[in-house]
Parts: sequence; structure tokens; C-alpha cells
Amino acid sequence: MTASILIVEDEEPIQILLTYNLQAEGFRVRATANGEDVAHLVNEERPDLILLDWMLPGISGIEVCRLLRSRPETRDIPVIMLTARGEENERVRGLATGADDYIVKPFSVPELLARIKTILRRVNPDAIAERLRAGDIALDRRTRRVTRAARDITLSPTEFRLLEYLMQSPGRVYSRSQLLDAVWGRDIYVDERTVDVHVGRLRKCLKRGREIDPIRTVRGMGYSFDERFGRSG
Repeated sequence: MTASILIVEDEEPIQILLTYNLQAEGFRVRATANGEDVAHLVNEERPDLILLDWMLPGISGIEVCRLLRSRPETRDIPVIMLTARGEENERVRGLATGADDYIVKPFSVPELLARIKTILRRVNPDAIAERLRAGDIALDRRTRRVTRAARDITLSPTEFRLLEYLMQSPGRVYSRSQLLDAVWGRDIYVDERTVDVHVGRLRKCLKRGREIDPIRTVRGMGYSFDERFGRSG
């Protein structure tokens, strides 16, 4: 799984618990303790789902959810509210504000993971699907195998992650910095030109002869997996 989850939780032990378990499940995780950081983090990289604590310093989780739902570019991001408020009227208030689900603390981690996967299957199946396919290219996350037509494609681990990330959202353009964060990680310093080198290597691995190049370069912006590839392939 390469779905991206944003944790907004000010209790450090819970933030650490969530980060550890989500990463163990294969999710990419970012975390903040402050609701005021959410707009910036979402603009920087749109998450597939947000885990949002109700009680936050400064702006509350309810207000963060309300702001997310008021903006066209964020209104459809799934939100699971985390809170110690278990009363029925509070649950109703959270859901009425726009939360997709509501988990009361203390919570069961396996149950939370199951609810996350259920929501992602509904709104973004490719985020957790074991197999991605476009045209004659197939990527299997479980076996780490890539094929095109009848032949196996040998990729390095980095090239595999790069292809997986691009195939997950065909047509979406990613900047070099976004690809660096998603594929290499935020804790590793790599020059942005490294992305160009690996995209070039990936193209050579995927394309043979007169085959169509599935990766599109968007001048001045970055790269995307061509959403027309499946139709033209």
C-alpha cells in the first residue's frame, strides 16, 4: 500500500502509536500536532485520508474539518475523527461537520486500520489494491513484479516505487520535490535531478522499440503517468 495518511494528533504517545502501525501496514505517513498546519500540509501533498483529533491546541479538529469541507480542492478527502467524546450528540456533531467516520478513544488499532482500509477501498481503490494495471503494464505490489505484455520488467526498488506511485494516480502531475518526498522519503537528502535520472532509467526499462512511453513529462512542473496510456495501449 502506498496510500498517504495525514495524522493530526497532539498527544505524542497516540501520534507515535498511529505512525508506527500505519507504516507497518505500508502506508506513507505524515503527522502534526497542530490543526493550523493542516492547510499547508494538504497543499504540499494531498493525503488519501486524514486522521483528525477533535481536541487540538488553537484551531479545533471540528473547525479543521469544516474548513476542509468548505474548499473544493479538499472537500472530498476522507476524514476520520479521533476523540475522547463518546456521547451520541458529539458523534452526530462530528459526522454532521463532514467527518466520514468517528473513533472514540481509547480505540482498537486493528479496528481503526480496518475502517481506514474500508474507506480507502470506497474512495480510492488503487491506493490499497495489490495489483495496478494500465494498458499492457501490470504492477503487483505483493510479489513486487512488473510486466509489460508478455515480458517481465526488471526494476530497482527505487524504480518500482516510482512507477507504483505514478500509476496510482494516472494523469496527476507530480513535481520533483513531491516525488522525492514520496519515493525517497523526507528524511533523506537527494538532489531533485536524481528524479530525472530515475525517470529516464524507468522509461528505458518500460519501453522497447516503438512501444508507447507511459510517462509524461510536463515542462516546468514534473511528471505523470499518462492517463491516455491505458486507452491507447
